[in-house]
Amino acid sequence: MNAPVLSRRRWLILALLFGSTVLNYLDRQALSILASRVQADLGMTTLDYAFVVQCFLLAYTLGYPLAGWLTDRLGTKVALSIFVAWWSLANLLTGFVQSVSQLAMARTALGLGETGNYTAAPKAVSEQFPPTERGFAVGVYTAGAMMGATIAPPLIAWLALSHGWRAAFVVTGVAGFVWLLAWLAFYRKPSVPVNVASAELPALPLRSLLRDRTLWGLAGARMLADPVWYFYLFWFPKFLGEGYGMGLVQVAQVAWVVYLAADFGSIGGGWLSGRLIRRGWTPINSRLGAMGLAAVLAPLGMLIATHPGTTPMLALAAMVTFSHLMFLVNHTALVVDRYPGRSVATAIGVMGMASGLGGMLSTQAVGRLATAHSYELMFLLMGCLHPLGWLLARWAVRQ
Repeated sequence: MNAPVLSRRRWLILALLFGSTVLNYLDRQALSILASRVQADLGMTTLDYAFVVQCFLLAYTLGYPLAGWLTDRLGTKVALSIFVAWWSLANLLTGFVQSVSQLAMARTALGLGETGNYTAAPKAVSEQFPPTERGFAVGVYTAGAMMGATIAPPLIAWLALSHGWRAAFVVTGVAGFVWLLAWLAFYRKPSVPVNVASAELPALPLRSLLRDRTLWGLAGARMLADPVWYFYLFWFPKFLGEGYGMGLVQVAQVAWVVYLAADFGSIGGGWLSGRLIRRGWTPINSRLGAMGLAAVLAPLGMLIATHPGTTPMLALAAMVTFSHLMFLVNHTALVVDRYPGRSVATAIGVMGMASGLGGMLSTQAVGRLATAHSYELMFLLMGCLHPLGWLLARWAVRQ
């Protein structure tokens, strides 16, 4: 295959990764958008809702290492096909639950499947893109998460208002199987590796990988930073209702702004580190530089605790999501740079496990604070996490 065809195909593959990530977040966020209606229909309390979220996060946490291991052994194409089919079916079945326990089981299955998107996509990037383009490629497919979060409020609300909340889960679940047909038709691994030196390295033995202090330092950085995103994903729509008196329609009209800002952070953060590499920075310094900028901007979200007007509040929240995605994209690119292609999914799996653990540890506390209407303290705590995560990441790669 000649170079122009390879180039065109890799951008098509990146578009498919963007699409799978959009679906991933549509399926994930549907419950938070419809939380009030689902709670009323199933007789759930706020703590019941927190329990269901924790079930998702527990499965998400435990599923990541397994997803990474499977991705490295089955290959990108087969592994992602299995993961998308699994989580799409789990989301579809959510539309048929009749109790809190059934909802918890469906979301547990969803969490197990959704991890695979974030182990297979980095592996695809390592196979398809050279180091100077990896940050941008990670940023593009990660922007799919924000696009999913952006379109979820109006789309899910429209489906629920037009056809009932159950239809929202069924329709988005079916969409995953449509995507699967395109993925099976178009994904090809390059016949010539884009990074020959990395491709020729053998996979690191699992024991050696798990003894790597850099791996655990980077995992700790994710564990510190990602609860901020889980908070804005699972709880921010509820905060708009409880703190600013917004109904479902109003939340749908304004929440998308916060998630759209994250798209700019995702693509812009990846572009920034690539730009720094072209200007002579090392890949490690370029990723850390972009992450450091994010760690300076994210704490501005603490000002939401002062109860500003709706427009300033949304602007501050948008700054936080912008910053978080800049941090996340460059953290992921840093891991892809650090580990050989044949071990990258396993390493990413450890990162995802740390992310889920951070989400689990924070969710119960957030649930109790939300029950007590103590959102001010939540915003103050969240503002401290990105700077701490950056310091740990810097220590990890410079030791």
